[in-house]
Amino acid sequence: MQPRELHYLLDMLNAAKLAQDFVAGISWETFQTDLMRQAAVTRQIEIIGEAARRISEATQAELPDIPWRALIGMRNRIVHEYDRLNLEIIWNATQASIPQLIAVVEPLIPPEEP
Repeated sequence: MQPRELHYLLDMLNAAKLAQDFVAGISWETFQTDLMRQAAVTRQIEIIGEAARRISEATQAELPDIPWRALIGMRNRIVHEYDRLNLEIIWNATQASIPQLIAVVEPLIPPEEP
């Protein structure tokens, strides 16, 4: 894996953790009415997909547990179909897909040197 790809994985991880932080302790009902939270989470999902898009096909093939096509597809929908986003899909991603992504990507990031 190239160093810049490690950087993209770190971007994915950081964005995923932020998205989780933005919905921590809130309900679906709260999310539905909180436009700022919706925008913040959607932006982090967009970042995840953009970073995923920048990972080479070779590296993607080496990491089959990451749903590359789904991540990139979600980013494309957010960017190109922003006027038709389904909030329930965004919410469900924060509840299931993003925690799974964190679990897969986090072990790939080497610990920071002191």
